[in-house]
Amino acid sequence: MGQIKTIGILTSGGDAPGMNAAIRAVTRSAIFSGFKVKGIYRGYRGLITNEIVEFKTQNVSNIIQMGGTILKTARCKEFETPEGRQLAYDTVKQHEIDALVVIGGDGSLTGARIFATEFNFPIIGLPGTIDNDLYGTDRTIGYDTALNTIMECVDKIRDTATSHERLFFIEVMGRDAGFLALNGAIASGAEAAIIPEISTEVDQLGELIQNGFRKSKNSSIVLVAESPVTGGAMALAERVKNEYPGYDVRVSILGHLQRGGSPTASDRILASRLGSAAIDALLEDQRNVMIGISNDEIVYVPFSKAIKNDKPINRDLLNTLRRLSI
Repeated sequence: MGQIKTIGILTSGGDAPGMNAAIRAVTRSAIFSGFKVKGIYRGYRGLITNEIVEFKTQNVSNIIQMGGTILKTARCKEFETPEGRQLAYDTVKQHEIDALVVIGGDGSLTGARIFATEFNFPIIGLPGTIDNDLYGTDRTIGYDTALNTIMECVDKIRDTATSHERLFFIEVMGRDAGFLALNGAIASGAEAAIIPEISTEVDQLGELIQNGFRKSKNSSIVLVAESPVTGGAMALAERVKNEYPGYDVRVSILGHLQRGGSPTASDRILASRLGSAAIDALLEDQRNVMIGISNDEIVYVPFSKAIKNDKPINRDLLNTLRRLSI
């Protein structure tokens, strides 16, 4: 590849609070280290449609507190084809971009890995997803903010649940991972979390009912991961109506509320550290790695590990939730 002089930065997949803090950190760290920076709009689609502008330090002023992503994000089916990736590579060459920093989740890093391999192109990934499901990092950008949003929403729903003596199923994001549901349940004092990681092991709903669920309480809240493995909150509520008709059941789906909002201090600091570390990685001739954090230390995780390995749930947290929900 030769010496890196210009770095392109893009955000891809679902937005996450803290992405702007990461864009700011990458841009300013790159400029500090003598690189040029090009902002690529609308993710991989922007590489194909040529939506690229040079970023100066002022382009990222006053964005650290903003949710979403100033670079926008979009799905791009065309990038999934060899022809689309060739178009993207041609655009990269046209703008004299020598390396990319990609901020996104599992799908985004998968695309980065394929592109990097096909064209022998240096790419550094940053874990930007509220699901916290990328292997090799303790936390992902946006997870803490989403968790706090869930906690605040559940606190409000609890007021209604208590007033009406109801059982509430609250659906949270996490298609393949139960981190938001499990930790959200602990943080909000919910009675249980139904998560995909253990859905194949036990009938979580049946276990809740059989264990005297709600015996000593006038209301109950259960957090449910939106995964097809769990069936989601609507399916569980329907099952309760059919199998346990004595319960007054309600469903609340938090949906995209969880993605929005100003990032927490924790997410701003994490995004700033990871963004700065992305430039350090390029200066060290690293390529095709995701920047993660483990035991409060920056780590480099090969794309192959970050994408292919499933991040395990902490079983101790399940036991903590069970103990505290009596």
